[in-house]
Parts: sequence; C-alpha cells; structure tokens
Amino acid sequence: MEEGNFAKAMEELWPAARSGNADAEELIGVMYAMGLGVERDDQRAFEWYLRSSLKGHPGAQSGIGWYYEVGRGLPAPDLVRAYMWYTLSAIGGDPDAAISLEEVVKKMTQEEIDKAHVLVNDYKVWMYPFR
Repeated sequence: MEEGNFAKAMEELWPAARSGNADAEELIGVMYAMGLGVERDDQRAFEWYLRSSLKGHPGAQSGIGWYYEVGRGLPAPDLVRAYMWYTLSAIGGDPDAAISLEEVVKKMTQEEIDKAHVLVNDYKVWMYPFR
C-alpha cells in the first residue's frame, strides 16, 4: 500500500483478512473507504472496519466512529455510537481518537453522552479487560 500498488496490496492482505487478521481487515476497510485500488464502497468498508474493531484494533475503531459520526453509508449519523467507538479507540491507544472525541461531544446532549458511557462500559470490559 505504501508504494501505491493497491492491487498487489489487496492480493496480499485478502488471505490474512479472511483468516481474521485485524490489521489486514482494517487496511482493507481503508481501501474500500477511500477507493484505493477498488471502487469506494462504504458498506464494505464499514463491515471490514467492524470486524477489526471487535478484535480491539484502535484504528478501525476510529474508522467506525467516523462512519457513525457522519452517517456515510448509514441511514443516519449516530453520535452515541460514534462517541463509544472513539472512546474505545482512545483506550486502545489511537492518538487521534481524543481529537475526534472532542469534536463529536460538541454535537451531543448530556443524555446522549450518558448513553454512550453505558455502551463504553459494556464493551470496555470485554475488549480491554486490563485497562
């Protein structure tokens, strides 16, 4: 991917992603989200990000948060879930997640933030039991 040879990148990433490698899943999500070597497909990007996110990949979690925040490829934005995924991403170590959190919280009510914290607590103990 770094060399811009996206067809070769997809060829090499596909088997690892299909076997459940979170890094490969996230990178395929990036390719679909940005249309790198493939036609841009927000639904496929979201699904690849989601697979990786559920394995604790912080970059993919930020990607899912962004999709929820802007609502691209979804019926509507969902700020509660955006906040949840950005928070999980920050817990996982993504340095950009805190910036995303600062921006999304500006659009939220206190009730939405409280709902997001319930979801964060549900996921955090499963994804990051030692953090």
